Amino acid sequence: MTLGFTLRSALLGSCIALAASSVAAKELRGWNIHVEDYPVSIAMDSFADAVAEATNGELTAKTFHNGVLGSQPDAIEQLRLGVLDFGEFSLGPFGTSVPEANVVSLPFIFASIPQMYELMDGEVGEAISEGMRARGVEPLGWYDAGARSFYNSVRPINTPADVDGLKIRVMNNDLFVKMVESMDGNATPMAFAEVYQSIQTGVVDGAENNPPSYESTSHFEVAKYYSLTEHLIIPECLCMSKKTFDALTPEQQKIVKEAGQASALLQRELWQAREAASMDIVKAGGTTVNTIADKGPFQAAMAPVYETFLAANPDLAPLVNMIRSAD
Repeated sequence: MTLGFTLRSALLGSCIALAASSVAAKELRGWNIHVEDYPVSIAMDSFADAVAEATNGELTAKTFHNGVLGSQPDAIEQLRLGVLDFGEFSLGPFGTSVPEANVVSLPFIFASIPQMYELMDGEVGEAISEGMRARGVEPLGWYDAGARSFYNSVRPINTPADVDGLKIRVMNNDLFVKMVESMDGNATPMAFAEVYQSIQTGVVDGAENNPPSYESTSHFEVAKYYSLTEHLIIPECLCMSKKTFDALTPEQQKIVKEAGQASALLQRELWQAREAASMDIVKAGGTTVNTIADKGPFQAAMAPVYETFLAANPDLAPLVNMIRSAD
């Protein structure tokens, strides 16, 4: 009996030790769609390093780059369910499950990138965070995806009237279709991979995107006018599954929050450098780049877009007004 009791005690002790070890040393799995040397990817790897260092290896994190863990919509759902522990996502796709996230997809909602940083790091970001937490996602930091601007093969765009008659490729989203139509342009949703040839053959006159996308796709070769309307400034989020976050100790939660915010600051710095390099390339390639002296007429032209959006989402009016009334 003594031998049996000793054996059972030893087995019980081993199980307890194994359970304690599995709790103490946890590896977090992260999703990322970008290649490894992209600003987002570098910042996510820095997040993982910071978490491992600050927890003395009790928490480690591994980011799976290049979208190897699935598509963005699938990854968001896996994050909400706790199948994935963390990931980096555009707020655009969150709109289907988090209504508050739709607000940042409104054209000209932010006046500039610096204003977006300030608002997302403050009250606006917290309001969106509350909506995300209610749906199983804990934001850790707001990343920069740049500002989308118009480019075309016909003329510079300085006022909404310059969009009149232009055939512009847009993402397949009613908001963006209405945005172009509100300036009397012809919005043409199509796959991004088709844009280069479509501009080259005159199927469309142009499209809209941020500088690194405009440059890396070589769209600047066929659309020589790049007008910095900055009509869409849609931030991205380094997020954690709320199930994963809630299972951490308070000290670990503090560590991942601080690491997430530090990675966001790094990512913004890297993104700005990437944008500057892309602008140098397109200018050297013969692109005519123009800034917009007064965005007021563009914002005024968006009235139908906002009316339609707020009619369908009246509860989001306070959040929209909070952003639009900011300095």
